[in-house]
Amino acid sequence: MIPFLDLKKINEPYETAFQEKLQLVLNNGWYILGKELETFEKAFAEYNQTKYCIGVGNGFDALVLIFKGYIQLGKLQKGDEVVVPANTYIASILAILQADLIPILVEPKLETYNINPDLIQEKITPKTKAILAVHLYGQLVEMNQINEIAIQNNLIVVEDSAQSHGAFENSNNFKFQIPNDTNVTLSEVEEPLRAIAYSFYPGKNLGCLGDGGAITTNDSELAKVLFSLRNYGSEQKYYNEYIGVNSRLDELQAAFLNLKLPNLNADNEKRRAIAKRYLAEIKNDKIILPFWDFSTNHVFHLFVIRTENREALQEYLMQNNIQTVIHYPIPPHQQKAFLEWNNLSFPITEKIHNEVLSLPMSPVLTETEVDFIIEILNQY
Repeated sequence: MIPFLDLKKINEPYETAFQEKLQLVLNNGWYILGKELETFEKAFAEYNQTKYCIGVGNGFDALVLIFKGYIQLGKLQKGDEVVVPANTYIASILAILQADLIPILVEPKLETYNINPDLIQEKITPKTKAILAVHLYGQLVEMNQINEIAIQNNLIVVEDSAQSHGAFENSNNFKFQIPNDTNVTLSEVEEPLRAIAYSFYPGKNLGCLGDGGAITTNDSELAKVLFSLRNYGSEQKYYNEYIGVNSRLDELQAAFLNLKLPNLNADNEKRRAIAKRYLAEIKNDKIILPFWDFSTNHVFHLFVIRTENREALQEYLMQNNIQTVIHYPIPPHQQKAFLEWNNLSFPITEKIHNEVLSLPMSPVLTETEVDFIIEILNQY
């Protein structure tokens, strides 16, 4: 069986180093907000060319805390509207609701699966105060257009980069190491207030061995509030400036991430190499391949195809010992959790959710496994 994702194999090369880090953390006797977290926050900020990185408990908390941080600063108010793609994973929408804001769903582009910037303007009302851009499946949203819309309408931009670690817009600056000029996700040109949320869930391109997340931003006011909000609203122990939460990236997970971050670009390049093979060699009229312009704006967290009879293809692949996953079978507006949305119609979103199927994709897939997947797909 070719597994959809073999986390054990991905983490095997780090096993000895993980054990050493575990022993180091144990010996230090400091398990929360310590040197490993400080080291990771500095390294991840430099990797993304941002001023600040705030490690938090998970990617969901990262989004919620960004919104709550801007509420604390008076940049947002409870009840404000946030534009969000209709086909995103439900966590993006739940984070908006958790912050007492109102999600406004916008259709994606069928080619990229990302929010369609051309449809945002018509959804903007006087209550619209932010755009949540979700870089779905590992491909960056068209951020230049998003930023222009935000600047014209005085909107905050929040990015959900849970699936896009290491994706950046300027392919000419791509490096395999982590010098300061590596990964550009925050524009150096005029930009709106902006923050990016990351998840380090084990299956992500940069994954720890449990839950973990982070926020990157150039906004010094927001960063100051976030460092407090994640720690009960406190900068100094027992003195609480805000009504905060307990959401801190712990020392052990930060230590593991410190080991894996230097290999992120190389792992992403392996994913791109597999994607190039899939795109060039899968030749089947029943299968629609994803769009990619072959730049570094895509890190292929997932390689998502579409087909009209998805269940039949998935069963065929399973019979041939190829495991696949559907990301995602039910769009948010059709979930039982959102009964008030169940009568809404988002045709492109519904088409995507009815047809998508994710093929095996990871840096540990072998050439032989990729050969076999392509061969079986072409025989379908």
